[in-house]
Amino acid sequence: MNKLKPIINYLSSRGWVAIVIMIASLIATPILFVISSIFVDAGTIWKHLAETVLSGYILNSLLLMFGVGIGVLIIGVVTAWLVTLCRFWGCDWFEWLLLLPLSAPAYLLAYTYTNMLEYYGPVQTILRSWFGWQNVNDYWFPNIRSLWGAIVMLILVLYPYVYLLAITAFLEQSFSTLEASLSLGCSPWQSFLKVALPLARPGIMAGLALALMEALNDFGTVQYFGVNTFTTGIYDTWFGLGERTAAAQLAAFLMLFIFTLIILELWSRRQARYYQNSIPQSHINRYQLTSWRALLAWLICFIPFFGGFLAPSIYLVDLVINNAKTAFQNNFFTLASHSLKVSVITAIAALILSLIMAYGKRLQNSFLMNGSVRIAALGSVKPEGAIR
Repeated sequence: MNKLKPIINYLSSRGWVAIVIMIASLIATPILFVISSIFVDAGTIWKHLAETVLSGYILNSLLLMFGVGIGVLIIGVVTAWLVTLCRFWGCDWFEWLLLLPLSAPAYLLAYTYTNMLEYYGPVQTILRSWFGWQNVNDYWFPNIRSLWGAIVMLILVLYPYVYLLAITAFLEQSFSTLEASLSLGCSPWQSFLKVALPLARPGIMAGLALALMEALNDFGTVQYFGVNTFTTGIYDTWFGLGERTAAAQLAAFLMLFIFTLIILELWSRRQARYYQNSIPQSHINRYQLTSWRALLAWLICFIPFFGGFLAPSIYLVDLVINNAKTAFQNNFFTLASHSLKVSVITAIAALILSLIMAYGKRLQNSFLMNGSVRIAALGSVKPEGAIR
């Protein structure tokens, strides 16, 4: 029996490889289809797109990426540092409250904030009553249905990607290194910038890549706000112009943005080495914040939670209460049950597939296995419009 054990283990590992390759092939099928469309002649439609809207797609997509990237980095990293290594009133609550905006889709926030901030919405109505303004010509109010509005909406729902992975990265660091930096004369702020932040960079960049993928793939928010990006361009080209090949080629061009980001990040840390921490979290010596520093830390954590979850939730609950009869008509419970079933089934399927690939990689850390897992991970790169 002992002689057969290596053979059984070998066959078992080969079976896991086959399963992982099958999963990766299934996930990669849409990607390969989109990439293959590059070699198909789309006729004169590209000339029309280049002369009219293509430059706008590129510029708006780049601006969206830049704005969302800066926003999620600042909010995600700073809040993760505060709840992980600082102590102030409510820090333990904020550790999980800051994850709640991830549960709200960006387009839902777009609809909610548009209703809240429009001319007849509660915000402008209250301002007019306070200051005695009669009409819109008496004051200026920013137009949320714009590029900057889309950037803010996406920041509010996507910063938890960076926040969650940054927390994990900060907790896995060697805190003896941080203590050594403090003993050498670094302030807590200098220790964060010079020691903690560089050590946490792999996790932070992974969260940033996920957030940027979601931002570039978003359709509902940018379409509702009238911002022309690659996702709206794919949809308009396919369904508006009836050009499926050109739409797939636009999707392939969009995928190049994400591939470029991933390659640049991997190249930037190709020779870097990072070390994890074995000290339990309970042994971490947190910085005790008092007076105005504690208040500032509380506000920094509260504002993204308030903007990304609490404020829209209060407004939506108020709408439901004031329109209870209408809200529970039109197949409300049927639609809610369908949403719940789809989310549960999707979550279970994603969990099972992830466990299979993770265990397969642990069982056989080969080039073929690693390549299959990486290909499967590229499933999040697919633009929404390209797979509809």
